[in-house]
Amino acid sequence: MKKFIRGFGFAFNGLKYAYTTQLNFRVHVFAGLLAIAMGFFLQISAAEWNWVTLCIAMVLLTELLNTGIETLTDLVSPGYNKLAGHVKDVSAAAVLVTAFFALVTGCIIFLPKILALFNHAA
Repeated sequence: MKKFIRGFGFAFNGLKYAYTTQLNFRVHVFAGLLAIAMGFFLQISAAEWNWVTLCIAMVLLTELLNTGIETLTDLVSPGYNKLAGHVKDVSAAAVLVTAFFALVTGCIIFLPKILALFNHAA
């Protein structure tokens, strides 16, 4: 049981490392919190909450994996290496694809509600 609980400590250390060292991770955390605030403000449905939380989790997950891959790549290839560069580029591309999916999903969920607010105000 101690080993199991200690594993949570390692996981929280990983989150702390990513948050304190990676600007993009902090930006994605802020974007996720903004999406949550907008969800409450716009009173999105349970199904929409499922999509929003899935998108937040996927973006943060890919950002964490990208950080791990970049850190490991730097460890095993401290100097410039073309293949190491490709590894980093591909892991960054995974974050980009996921973030784009989240952006499109957010637009599908939030834009109609935002536009409805403006139509009611006019």
